Amino acid sequence: MSETQVATRYAKSIIDLAVEQSALELVKKDFELFIGTCRANPALQAILKNPIISLEKKANILDGLFGDKLHKMILSFFHIVIRKGRSEILYATAKEFITQYNIIKNVVKATVTSASPLSQQNITQIEEVVKQATKGEVILSAKVDPDLIGGFILKVGDKQFDTSLSSKLNKLRKEFEHN
Repeated sequence: MSETQVATRYAKSIIDLAVEQSALELVKKDFELFIGTCRANPALQAILKNPIISLEKKANILDGLFGDKLHKMILSFFHIVIRKGRSEILYATAKEFITQYNIIKNVVKATVTSASPLSQQNITQIEEVVKQATKGEVILSAKVDPDLIGGFILKVGDKQFDTSLSSKLNKLRKEFEHN
């Protein structure tokens, strides 16, 4: 079974348990802390993936880092997964938990890429349009790519809305080449 499938199943189980214990928001914050720590410290991910490091040492490292910061359920989960020799999937499970949480809470992540920085008013307008279209909460990140020349590209989930001038020029170039 692939790492993604295992992580998905573990994340689903943790969500079910967190909902049952009325601790979903706490568990989400704890997984965000874990993900942030792993991103800031790639050595932690390397330790968790390293089969040479003993299971006990991995558990002690996580206890030392998160012992008093995480919900008991999360620490217990970490210990169970480590004991089973699957510590390499902890990070993937945490990311999958956030993904499934966002689905449950109807939180949509969107990215807008523009040729120049957007004003706060433009960002707010885009958020409102996405919010109306998805009927959910929107987390919008803005990026700048001068290669777009003008316009923007909006990605919402697996959908993309491209109004960039570079895209239009490429389409026009292909039409001329084809004809």
